[in-house]
Parts: sequence; structure tokens; C-alpha cells
Amino acid sequence: MRFVQLKTETQLDMQTLHRVRDRLIGERTSLMNQIRGILLERGHVVPQGRAKLSLKLHELLEEPAISIRVRTLLADMSERWRALDGRIAGFDAEFKAAARTDEAARRLTTMPGIGPLNATALVAAIGDAHTFARGRDLAAWLGLVPRQVTTGGRPRLLGITKRGNKYLRKMLIQGARAALPILLRSDGQLGAWLRGLSSRAHSNTVVVALAAKMARIAWALLRHERHFEMKALPA
Repeated sequence: MRFVQLKTETQLDMQTLHRVRDRLIGERTSLMNQIRGILLERGHVVPQGRAKLSLKLHELLEEPAISIRVRTLLADMSERWRALDGRIAGFDAEFKAAARTDEAARRLTTMPGIGPLNATALVAAIGDAHTFARGRDLAAWLGLVPRQVTTGGRPRLLGITKRGNKYLRKMLIQGARAALPILLRSDGQLGAWLRGLSSRAHSNTVVVALAAKMARIAWALLRHERHFEMKALPA
């Protein structure tokens, strides 16, 4: 049986902020998809990306090609989109300020792929890193380790378990995907490991493996109160 420490009021507040921001992100995505559907019904196909959708929406609001009622509706949806952007930006600024003042979060931001958003979410969820005996326990808690199936005494490793905190797992995978191109070009041990893995595995598998590695490194930084250092290859 695993026992965990009770979260402090600060940790609970930070987790609440992350949940509210995640809900706003979902609302904005749903709103953008609805705008795309309305434009598609009228023959306007918009490429992927928020910037391209915003530009196309601004152009159509200036043209009389769409009925006045639909243009009014799209203008209202555009205003709501800007309001959601403002609220999300406010949360992001609050997370950046928290990452600067919290020592544990500041140590995590020294690692590639971990920004203020990921750092504050990890600190709020993990708390005391001594709860986990080793880094793999944290990776397993986040559902980033392979799922093992044993048949006839022969173990098989399948995809990741996807157990635990879905939000943290998603944020780590997104951070790993963003940091992967830079780390692949690095000369350290982490870059060499990633290049070797990329030569024999799918790109999505490499991203998830890097996310699991980041979880282990985050545990080490929190447990031993150290900053991240890129180790060079041995001569």
C-alpha cells in the first residue's frame, strides 16, 4: 500500500488553477471547431492553426459574402474567442510568476521541455519527491511505463499504461515533443540516447520515452535539490 502526504493549501490552489486553465483551453478549442464548421458549410476551407483561422475570420467579417445574421454571430464568437485568449494569458502569467518564486519549480525549468506550466503542475502534484523511492515509480504513477502482459510465463511489453494523472502525462508528452528536435542535435548523453532510439523506433514512441525520461529527471532534481546539467559523452 502506497501512502502519500496530504497536499498543502498552496498545492491545492495551484492544481485548481491548472484545472480551470485546462477547461478554458477546451472551451476555446470547441469554439474554434464550431467556427470552422460554420465556415465550411459556406465553402470556406481554413487550414489548421489558430493564426490562420483568426486571419480568415477577420477577412470574412469585412466581406459581404456572408449574410448579415451569420456575420453578427461570427463577430460575437470572435469576441468570445478573444476573451478566452485573455483569460488563458492571465493564467499563464500567473504560472510564470509562481515558477520564478518557487525554488522547486525554478529547478525544474532548467530542464529542456519543462516550462513554467509543466514545472508548477509537477510541483503541485508531486509535492515531496521522497514519496517515491525512485524515478521509475514517478513515471509509473504518471502512466508512462510499458504495460506488461504475461502469457505462459513469457512477458510482453505493450504500450504505456496511461494510468494516473492524465493532465500531467499530457503536459509532459507535449513538452517532450517540443524539446525533441533540439535534444536530437545535442552532443550530450541524452542526445546520443535519443538518436539511437530514433533509428529503431517510431517518432511517437521516442516522444513518449523522452517524456518518461523527463519524469525520472524531474524526480531526481526534486529529490536531490539540484539543477539540470547536460552531461557530455565520455571520451
